[in-house]
Amino acid sequence: MKLLRFISRIIVGLVFVFSGTVKAVDPLGSAYKFGDYFTAFNLEFLKFAALPLGILLCTAEFISGFSVLSGYRIRSGIWGVLILMIIFTPLTLILALTNPVSDCGCFGDAIHLTNWQTFGKNVILLALVIILFTGRDQVKQIFTPIPEWTIITAVTLLFVGFSLLNLRHLPLFDFLPYRKGVNIAESMKIPEGKSADEYQTTFIYEKDRIRKEFTLENYPVNDSSWKFIDQKSVLVKKGYTPPIHDFMISSSDGQDITGDILRDTAYVLLMISEKVEEANPLNIRKSISLSGICKSQNIKSALVTASSIDKAMSLSSNLTVCSADATTLKTMIRSNPGYILLKNGTILGKWSWANIPEGPLFVKLIKEGQIGTVNNKRLILIVYSSAISAFILFLLISSFFRSIKGD
Repeated sequence: MKLLRFISRIIVGLVFVFSGTVKAVDPLGSAYKFGDYFTAFNLEFLKFAALPLGILLCTAEFISGFSVLSGYRIRSGIWGVLILMIIFTPLTLILALTNPVSDCGCFGDAIHLTNWQTFGKNVILLALVIILFTGRDQVKQIFTPIPEWTIITAVTLLFVGFSLLNLRHLPLFDFLPYRKGVNIAESMKIPEGKSADEYQTTFIYEKDRIRKEFTLENYPVNDSSWKFIDQKSVLVKKGYTPPIHDFMISSSDGQDITGDILRDTAYVLLMISEKVEEANPLNIRKSISLSGICKSQNIKSALVTASSIDKAMSLSSNLTVCSADATTLKTMIRSNPGYILLKNGTILGKWSWANIPEGPLFVKLIKEGQIGTVNNKRLILIVYSSAISAFILFLLISSFFRSIKGD
């Protein structure tokens, strides 16, 4: 039984630490997932709390998993994982039965599971957590309560700081399809030998006040007495879905300019703001200034938004404004505004509003061909992440040797 509890402790601890970490890497992604849940369950009035809840959830998962794995305040950690599993196991069963959201987001964008796969995973985890809970009185504490609570508090604060830095400087690890180095056009193709989704299309026509459904094979194409009413398409066979399948950008007059952007052999800077009215005005003004500097140096730039064209164009008469789907823009970059530099459809660089180089330096680096390699402010996140990882690894190793010594 002792061996079973040890194995359960390792598995539960690692899963919760991993789940919390991949969510903290992309806190905006967690917020979007909470927003999807609120929409699915008619709780839109809670959307303002999506980001705080996302950070709270990933922190609770990580700290509970760290406590179970390391042994620091392990009984509190076991209570933490039990409470989380009691909440999420029935919730994922409801999601599996109703399927309001296709992916629960339990591992962020690092690993995608169906709702039934997630429920199955939670059932197994719950069984392991119950094993830990029933044997919680047999585990030994490493230190007295005050030093252990001090360690847990320090790790919690460091972890929240890690999440906030990812929010400010873009995710440390980009699990999204629009990663640096990706050619968007190539990622939209269906590989040879793979089939696309197959739909059955039905046309509804009316004649003499009688409506009838037709297929592509028998609809009355040459019979003008039938009046077209509507059409509907039903997915009959799921095919291959390319990593990027919803990328489309329209000009301010509604023309599809996606191909023009992806085929452009010059540099194209996309300044992305899903909702310009929700962005910090100072950061929007920075975008306008950068656009002006790029234009003066014959570097193409455009503001891409899901806001109304009129609202976006009212920001500045010198802005080139384009529109795209809100979900696409959220997937492209986790920042409002954020910046993506393209050439021949390939992503050469991505920046948040916090680490985009200043206008003159940005242009200088582009002309020198060094723009994709420079991101000095992001070094803060890298150094911080390395330091916190080393600290947590030290705590885990030291607790392991103390537990061996104690036994």
